[in-house]
Amino acid sequence: MLLNYITWNVNPVFFSLGPLTVRWYGFLWAIGIFLALIIVQKLYKNEKLPEAWIDKQFFYVVIGTIVGARLGHCFFYEWHLLPQPVEFLGISFKYGNPYLSHPWKLLFIWQGGLASHGGAIGIMAAMYLYHRNVTHRGFVWGLDRLVIGAAATAFCIRLGNLMNSEIYGSATTLPWGFIFVRDGQTEPMHPTQIYEMLYCLVTFLVTWWLYWKKAAYKRTGLILGAFLLIVFGTRFLLEFIKLNQEAFESGMILNMGQILSIPFIVWAIWLIYDSKNHIQPEEVAPAPSNPKNPKKKKQF
Repeated sequence: MLLNYITWNVNPVFFSLGPLTVRWYGFLWAIGIFLALIIVQKLYKNEKLPEAWIDKQFFYVVIGTIVGARLGHCFFYEWHLLPQPVEFLGISFKYGNPYLSHPWKLLFIWQGGLASHGGAIGIMAAMYLYHRNVTHRGFVWGLDRLVIGAAATAFCIRLGNLMNSEIYGSATTLPWGFIFVRDGQTEPMHPTQIYEMLYCLVTFLVTWWLYWKKAAYKRTGLILGAFLLIVFGTRFLLEFIKLNQEAFESGMILNMGQILSIPFIVWAIWLIYDSKNHIQPEEVAPAPSNPKNPKKKKQF
């Protein structure tokens, strides 16, 4: 019997213990961050970098990711049609953002709302501070290593979206279409969470290969450029089959996800092109001393 569609009715709650409820989404976020930490530790160890740098990077990046992802969702996607347009300096505004008038609600993370583009911006801000305060090796230098682990984290986050039955695509007749019962769907939809998991896996494999097989970390910007091009280039294309996350996107030629992806794609192309001008020189080890047979100095 051929498969026509998949009925998806998974409980988003991983487990409950008394008043404590752990959702798959939060659990997979934690797993993703842990995987990134393990991966970056391996890279730093390979380059004989200080272990203290890893702990400090972990602090910077976790804070930057969560804050950036939250702010990104609130200010990129939470625009709603106003009952009455507002006139300001002769301009009519039809949409408003509730967080501008209720900024304390930015802290209500438990109500949901994290955006990957905001998370990316938060990571870049964190890595800039990390470069300035810790490594002094360069902003892009740090990202070249971090994004390999970030690809694994992104895979876990998209799996979390699948467990939440959220951020999926339009209707499809393909045999792997998912009926997301918990989100009220009655017909098969594109499981774009799985598509995004696949491109995150491809991104991880490509950046891992570039690092270990091609020593691409010696060309500053190459690994970061490859990461950005695959992730945001594919994201841009997938948005054509994804349902809009907010109502205000319905009248737009490109939705918010595509608009936010364009700068990252342009930057990726530039990084890959410019990486040939930023090749790190090979470190030459000092010649070993031989105290038993010292060279005699010439006498003049």
